Amino acid sequence: MIGKDLQNNVLLVAQGEDHPMLYATRASAIQPTWVAGCPPAGAGEPLDCTAKFRYRQPDQAVTVHIEEEKLLITAHTPQRAITPGQSVVFYQGENCLGGAVVDAVLDSGAAK
Repeated sequence: MIGKDLQNNVLLVAQGEDHPMLYATRASAIQPTWVAGCPPAGAGEPLDCTAKFRYRQPDQAVTVHIEEEKLLITAHTPQRAITPGQSVVFYQGENCLGGAVVDAVLDSGAAK
């Protein structure tokens, strides 16, 4: 599945596991929670770290722009099947920085 049109009750699907529409490099996330109680970078400052978009996924290099209660996440390589509603967890090395809930995929169809 590559998308939903809830208003018209339509699911969008693509054929195959490697279809370009399954990949994205940019997403936004809401409801960030930080282990230290506050973000490791100030509002508007980029945070270079790694992230996991799914359980047991290898660390993925990302840059996170923190804007109040919204995060803009740019993955350094295209990520498969980032989905609104799923959690994203941020790390620096072995240290968990925090996490958030993906609310939008901003560029599906990124070249793999």
